[in-house]
Amino acid sequence: MKKYNTSQIRNIAIIGHGGTGKTSLTEAILYHAGATKRRGSIAEGNTVSDFDPEEIKRTISISTALATCEWKGTKINLLDTPGFFDFVGEVVAALQVVEGTVSVISATDQLPVGLFTTWKAAAERNLARMIFINKMDKENASFEKVYAELREKLGTNVVPINIPIGSFTEFNGVVDLVNMKAYYVKGNEVTEAEIPAELKEEAETLHGELLEAVVVADDDVLTRYLEGEPIGEEDIKHCLRLGAANKEIFPIACGSAELGIGIQPLLNMLVYGMPAPISKVSATSGGKKIELTPDSNQNAALVFKTLADPYVGKITLFKVQSGIIKSDSQIYNSTRNENERLGQIFYMQGKEQIATEEIVAGDIGGVAKLQYTATSDTLCDKDKSLSFDTIQFPKPVLTLAVYPKGKSDTDKVAGGLQRLSEEDPTISIEQSKETNEFLLSGMGDLHLEIIASRLKKKFGVEMELKDPKVPYRETIKGTTKVEGKHKKQSGGRGQYGHVWLELSPMPIGEGFVFEDNIFGGSVPKQYIPAVEKGLRETMVEGVIAGYPVVDIKVSLFDGSYHDVDSSEMAFKIASSMGFKKGFVEAKPILLEPIMSVEVTVPDEYMGDVMGTLNKKRGKILGMDPKDGDQVVKALVPMSEMFRFAIELRAMTQGWGNFISTLDHYEELPAQISEKVIEQSKKAEEAN
Repeated sequence: MKKYNTSQIRNIAIIGHGGTGKTSLTEAILYHAGATKRRGSIAEGNTVSDFDPEEIKRTISISTALATCEWKGTKINLLDTPGFFDFVGEVVAALQVVEGTVSVISATDQLPVGLFTTWKAAAERNLARMIFINKMDKENASFEKVYAELREKLGTNVVPINIPIGSFTEFNGVVDLVNMKAYYVKGNEVTEAEIPAELKEEAETLHGELLEAVVVADDDVLTRYLEGEPIGEEDIKHCLRLGAANKEIFPIACGSAELGIGIQPLLNMLVYGMPAPISKVSATSGGKKIELTPDSNQNAALVFKTLADPYVGKITLFKVQSGIIKSDSQIYNSTRNENERLGQIFYMQGKEQIATEEIVAGDIGGVAKLQYTATSDTLCDKDKSLSFDTIQFPKPVLTLAVYPKGKSDTDKVAGGLQRLSEEDPTISIEQSKETNEFLLSGMGDLHLEIIASRLKKKFGVEMELKDPKVPYRETIKGTTKVEGKHKKQSGGRGQYGHVWLELSPMPIGEGFVFEDNIFGGSVPKQYIPAVEKGLRETMVEGVIAGYPVVDIKVSLFDGSYHDVDSSEMAFKIASSMGFKKGFVEAKPILLEPIMSVEVTVPDEYMGDVMGTLNKKRGKILGMDPKDGDQVVKALVPMSEMFRFAIELRAMTQGWGNFISTLDHYEELPAQISEKVIEQSKKAEEAN
C-alpha cells in the first residue's frame, strides 16, 4: 500500500441510529473512491464491513469494522460502527481513535435517539462532527424538514454544504454549496454541471448562510468578507476545516448511499473539512501527565479493539499515537508490564489484511497473536514507557444465568465466554458466590443472544440463558427454645451431643450472633466451638428453602455430655439438628434483595416509567431534574429488575437509561415466599 504521512490521514467514524444506512454509506464511499470494484449489498451479505456470519444473517452491524480508501491523495480510514444500543461499546472504542465523525440519518424519519446519543458521545470526545442525510431517494424524503429539525435540536451551527436536486424518484444529484456546482449521478457516472434554474435562488441563499457561518473561523477571511471582498472556494474550504476542527461548525451533506448520489461532495468534505491526526495526545509517564506530538521519537500506540478467531488467534487493532510501529519488532505493553513480539503488521479492509512494514503516527492497523495484550492497553518503547487513558466502556445493563446444554461443557463454555470477553469488553462472566450460577452480563438481550450464537459457531458449545436465581435470605420473626440431641450407639464407642438453644431475631442487616451462656459445665468448653461451627454450617445451607440464614441470635444455655461418647462432631450434629427444628418453630421468613434504582428519562416518558416501577412492587422515592431529563429514584426488588433494561428501552424508544445497586434486604411478601419455597423443594427433589 502507498505510504502516507500523518497530515494525509483522516480517521472517520460512521455513527448513528440503526437502520439509517451507515454500512451502505461506507460501501458507497469505498466504491466511489476506487477501493472496491463493485458496491456490496447488505441484502446479499457481501459488504466489506459486515463480514461476521451473525451480521450477514441478521443484516445489521454488530461490531466496528475498519476499511480504508484514498481520495485526492488522502488516506481515509472509515470505522463503520453498529447503530443498535446493545453494541454501544463498539462505538465508544471507535470514537477513541478518530478525529471526526459522520452521523448518518434518514431523510424520511424523525431524528432518532441514536443520533443524539452518538452525537453526545462524540462531543464528549471533542471530535469534529458532520451529518449525512441519507435516503433522499425514498418516498416521503424531505431535506427541508430534517434540516429544520436539526437546527432546532442541535443549534444553528449545523450548516448545509449541499442540497438535493429533486427527491424520491426524481432525486438525481446534489448542489455543492461550496463551489456552487451541481453534481448529477447516472449509474456510476458523476457529471458536473451548472445549478438548475429552479434551485438557483435557494442555493444562493444557503451559500450566503454558509459563508456567514464559516468566515468567523478565520479573522483575515472575516475582515475581507465584512469589507465586501469576494470569498472564494479555497477560502470556504479553509474556514470549514478550521470551524469543524474547532467544533464551531457542523456541516450537513445529503444524498443516497444506495444510488451513490452525494458521495463525491462528501468525500471532498472528509478531505478538506475534517482534521488530520496531527494534534498532541495526552499520556502519563512516570506518574506525570505529558503531551505527545505525532512526530515524537516515542513510539506508542493505543489498542482499541480485539478480534478473537479460533483459527488465526487473537487480532489486535491499534492506533499509532506517536512515532512509528514496525513489523517484526519488540514492543512493550506498559499496561501489563509485559514485552510483546510484533510479527507482520497490517491494515484492515473489512476482514482482509493488507501487509505493511510500518504504520505511522495517526494511522490505524493491526497485528495477530499478541500474547498478553488486550483492548485499552498501551504499546510503547520500554525505555520510554508511558500509558494512555484507558477506554471507559459502558457497564452492562442485563445479567442472565448461563446453563451449558451439555453437562460436561461447563469448562468449555466458561473458556469460550472468557475469549469472547477479550473481544468485547462490554460483556463480563463471573460465578455468583450466592447462587453458584455462572452469570453473563451484557448490554441487552440481542447482545447476549449473539454472544451465545458466536460461542456455538466459534467454540462448538451451546448454552441456555435464563433469569438468574435471586439470592434470597432466610431469617426468623419469633423466638423459641429448642433441644438438639444426637445420640448413637453402634458397638464400641458411641456418639453423644446434647444442647439447648434459644433462637431470636436480630434487626435486618445485623448478621449472626452466637452467645455462650453455659454455666456449671453442662457443655464442656472444648465443645463450644463445635456447637458454633455446626450452627454456621447449617445457616449457609438454609433450612426452609436452601438460602443462607441471616440476622439471627443463637444462645447456647444448657446441655449435657458423656465422658466417653461425647465429641466435637457429636455436638456439631446436635446443634445443627436443634437449629433446624427451632428455626421452623420461630416464624421463619424469606428476605429479598432490594435495589436502589435511578432511571433517567425525558419528561414525556416519566409517567410510564413510574407506573412500571409501581407494578414491580417498587417504592418511588422522588424525582430530580438533570440536563433536561428527569431522574426517577426508587427502591425495587431485585427479582423484578432482571429484564428492566429491555422494558425501559422499548417503553422510552431508547431514550431511557438506568443504574441500580443493592441497597438492603427486606421481608418477602408471604404469597411470593410460598411460591419460592415450593420451587426450591421441587428443585431439591429433582436434584
